[in-house]
Amino acid sequence: MAVTTRGTQRAATSAVRVRKLLDYVAGSHVRVAACLVILCLCAFLPGFFSIPPVDRDEARFAQATKQMIESGDYVDIRFQEERRYKKPVGIYWLQAAVVNTAEAIGVPRARARIWLYRIPSLFGAIGAVLLTYWAALAFVSRRAALLAAGMMATSILLGVEARLAKTDAVLLSTIIAAMGALGRAYLDDWHRRERDNPWLLPAIFWTAIAAGILLKGPLILLFVGLTVLALFAFDRSLRWLRALKPLAGMAWMLVLVLPWFVAITLKSGESFFADSIAGDMLAKVASGQESHGAPPGTYFLLFWATFFPGAMLAGLAAPAVWRDRAEPGAKFLLAFVVPTWVVLEMVVTKLPHYVLPLYPAIAILIAGVLDNNMLARHRWLERGVIWWFLLTVGLAVVALYLHIRFAHQAGLAAWPFAVTALILALFAWWLYRVDGAEMSLLRMGAASVLTAIGMYALTFPAIPRLFPSPQLARVVRNAPCAGPLVATAGYHEPSLVFLVGTGLQHVDGREAAEFLNRGGCRIAFVESRQERSFVQRADSLGLRYAAGPRIEGINLSGGRQVSIAAYISNEPTP
Repeated sequence: MAVTTRGTQRAATSAVRVRKLLDYVAGSHVRVAACLVILCLCAFLPGFFSIPPVDRDEARFAQATKQMIESGDYVDIRFQEERRYKKPVGIYWLQAAVVNTAEAIGVPRARARIWLYRIPSLFGAIGAVLLTYWAALAFVSRRAALLAAGMMATSILLGVEARLAKTDAVLLSTIIAAMGALGRAYLDDWHRRERDNPWLLPAIFWTAIAAGILLKGPLILLFVGLTVLALFAFDRSLRWLRALKPLAGMAWMLVLVLPWFVAITLKSGESFFADSIAGDMLAKVASGQESHGAPPGTYFLLFWATFFPGAMLAGLAAPAVWRDRAEPGAKFLLAFVVPTWVVLEMVVTKLPHYVLPLYPAIAILIAGVLDNNMLARHRWLERGVIWWFLLTVGLAVVALYLHIRFAHQAGLAAWPFAVTALILALFAWWLYRVDGAEMSLLRMGAASVLTAIGMYALTFPAIPRLFPSPQLARVVRNAPCAGPLVATAGYHEPSLVFLVGTGLQHVDGREAAEFLNRGGCRIAFVESRQERSFVQRADSLGLRYAAGPRIEGINLSGGRQVSIAAYISNEPTP
């Protein structure tokens, strides 16, 4: 008993010190920004440089950008010869700017380095965290805003998006900027406040809208529009929107977005709008596109893992949020979250990142309740924080399984981080009622960062079988002849195109034999299901070839094991 008492006393003393440190950091915007940037780098950088291109979306985006640079055409969007008109041009321009800059300063093989294409996502994720802090300041104290931004920085889902070269992290930052400006306009009208610079909020809002449209089309308008409609239903007034200068703002937005839309229309006719709106956006509403269909309620279940660790306090904060639902700040945040969440649950196609833009508002609501010490005290709700520990255990088990199953080793390098994360999670759960929810949240934020290091930096890069394409690209680089032509049969992943080159040909087994038979410096990759037809056609042609290495791996996008043989033409060009 004495040991337990001494332990709780030490925990209480430690909690006091940490709270004083939080107060010190929250005393200055500069200190808060510096603290959040450091936290983001600790959370997002592990694995950022070492994880190979991930199929399929990341590799498709990066390859389309790579082709823009190769062709010098920054209007059209293509993946090899195929039009890629599902999304506008914004992310490709950002990625191209980074790669071109890297080439200008002498980074070797810049176009083939996937981490360069990820830099806009990294900056977008850091920007989203800082903008969460900025947006939260309109609703809660500076200290609570810091906690809300910290929840975003350590959330599992944003950590994933920060490491992928696609639109969603950057889009998130534009949505938070727009909604932060919209919230300030709403609260200013409610409290009858006037700003010294009446054009600042409109400039932020409409520029963010334009950037969001260039990144992912009209999707950003869904979040803004449903929020405005919900507030109109509550208040029966849209007077507050006048502060955003709608006429001048829309004109400014059109100035920013129309040039590229006009250029792509002149180049493609109606194809871009047919593919992006009818072929992509509307198709997701009506059907489970690319096997991503799921029933309503899926996002609610995923929330508890994807917004870990902040999600563990959502249930405890919910009663206080509901009691204060008529308060202007809570009303705005609920109008932001609830209607859009319901609509996204109704959409047939479901991917975890679709609800990511709603997480900052949830984080702000949780932080406000936490800051005011209004979390529910119901034991059945408090027992839910055990999920902190259980999910951490689950991630550690997954890491161990991956190492043993695919790398045939225990992954000892990752275990110090996993064990420390488990200890922090255990203390967060055990001491929740001793030194409070805030300390438990901070412990779990640290556990989340340590888990990210163990998974992204020490688990995924250590298991080459999870990424067959880099191994195949190595075969091409080590070919006995310079600049071989390459074809692939049965394994048609975008990451292979990105790593091997735009000229990679996609064939079947029979065509692979005919490809090698043309002579010269050639390599054919043939997946095991295509080997029989390859050998039969090669024998009928009397083809002479050399067998290269066989790559055994996992096709992550297809969820199955693959075995790919390399065949090299032994009739080099004179």
